[in-house]
Amino acid sequence: YCYWGDKQWYQRRVRGGENILGVELAFSGLDIKFRMDTHNTVYCTKTLSKKDVGLFVYAIKNHYWYQMYLDDLPVWAIVGEEVENEFFVWTHRKLEIGYNNDRIVDVSMSIEKKVPVSPNTEIEFSYEVIWHPTETQYEKRFEKYLDASFFKHKIHWFSIFNSFMMVIFLVGLVAMILMRTLRKDYQRYSKDEELDDIEKDLGDEYGWKQIHGDVFRPASSSFLFSILVGTGCQLCFSALILIMLAVMEKLWTERGSILTTAIFVYASTSPVNGYVGGALYSQLGGKRWIRQSLFGASFFPGLVCSTSFFVNFIAISYHSAKAIPFTSMIAIAAICLFIVLPLTMIGTSFGKNISGSLDPPCRINPVPRQIPEKRWFMEPRFIAFAGGVLPFGSVFIEMYFIFTSFWAYKIYYVYGFMLLVYAILAIVTICVTIVCIYFLLNSEDYRWQWTSFISAASTGFYIYLYAVYYFVFKTKMYGLFQTVFYFANMFIFSIGFAIMCGTIGYIACRIFVYKIYATVKID
Repeated sequence: YCYWGDKQWYQRRVRGGENILGVELAFSGLDIKFRMDTHNTVYCTKTLSKKDVGLFVYAIKNHYWYQMYLDDLPVWAIVGEEVENEFFVWTHRKLEIGYNNDRIVDVSMSIEKKVPVSPNTEIEFSYEVIWHPTETQYEKRFEKYLDASFFKHKIHWFSIFNSFMMVIFLVGLVAMILMRTLRKDYQRYSKDEELDDIEKDLGDEYGWKQIHGDVFRPASSSFLFSILVGTGCQLCFSALILIMLAVMEKLWTERGSILTTAIFVYASTSPVNGYVGGALYSQLGGKRWIRQSLFGASFFPGLVCSTSFFVNFIAISYHSAKAIPFTSMIAIAAICLFIVLPLTMIGTSFGKNISGSLDPPCRINPVPRQIPEKRWFMEPRFIAFAGGVLPFGSVFIEMYFIFTSFWAYKIYYVYGFMLLVYAILAIVTICVTIVCIYFLLNSEDYRWQWTSFISAASTGFYIYLYAVYYFVFKTKMYGLFQTVFYFANMFIFSIGFAIMCGTIGYIACRIFVYKIYATVKID
């Protein structure tokens, strides 16, 4: 509340994640010394101007609260309160600090002495500090901030059980298709092979075997397709490694540590992007592998940076603390230029040389087969739109807890749940996409590559729709900056989620298609 002149300073932490999150810590003016109680002490006096009164009234009307840190332990308090159309500000802070030997393990703050807000009023801001010993271990000092009743609610457990039952059902459905339906197909095709040419011409041939000469035809827009699949593999590996690190290490105890670790993990997994993208691009007949490597390395970071730059421009115009410092932007650009790009190019070189050749089990016809007409629900557009419903259904409860932890400032710590949901999501996506592609191939439509990717990627579209619902009904955000900040972050999250799911679906269907066509005998 007070301006400290030459004493006012802002401290920026060296952790990159905090800078990107816009964390800026200001000196509070409270002189606190270890294990030394401080009685009621005035640390600043302020005479309110009309501008100050307007700012206080606005903050009180909108229920503003502030957050302070002592040895990285957070405390919160509200600015003031409104009583019968009169506005009051709390002027006294009482800090109770618990220590164990030479470590601070607990801190709590209460606010007292409310003073009416009016022009030309002189307000004294005071504080007091009380130290007390405690048995709390230093390693467990953050446990008081964990909302176990929220994250370990029965609904959370029920959603996991419900998703697990969905997995059992879908795995059974896929097993039925693979064991019964495909077995009947193989038997029918074996009988067809025993017929002579005249009987074959008179027979009614249909099914996925009829498109064996086109099913391995390279996908359209192979350049973009290889970039998306390579990026998706990198995101899948990065997400898995990050979740496992969060399970093993308490990353949530330090501000920005999750984001810092995510940046490091993403950069270190860049060879995965290059290897998969380069190999797939070469298999699809691509020749400009350097261009593919450059775009593959910069696709997702460019999307994130361009969106963040737009939000940052609005944050600067609003003088918000969420504005990312210019030095942090330079640091991120340097990571992309000197780490992500070289590692991606190395992976691309290995991918095109080691796995760049395509050896399909069937010969590709020189002339594409005409795709027969089929019912509307067998069209790739409908399959792509409907394919993400069940994967979204398996994770949307977990999305509620993740959104709440991010937008309602709760500490998310149940990363074991997240790892289990991640595995369930992968299994559901694989099963649903394989079923969709089997019916697509059985309708003699060989456009399975993009269909498998988009049908699984549509999960991200439903995630974004849920984000819209959450914004309208679960948050109290308003105004241009808050709205843009929310939807821009949810856009990046949904796009990354879509690319991950699309890659999982495509790789699963690729293995499935190669397996069924390698088993059947084809002339």
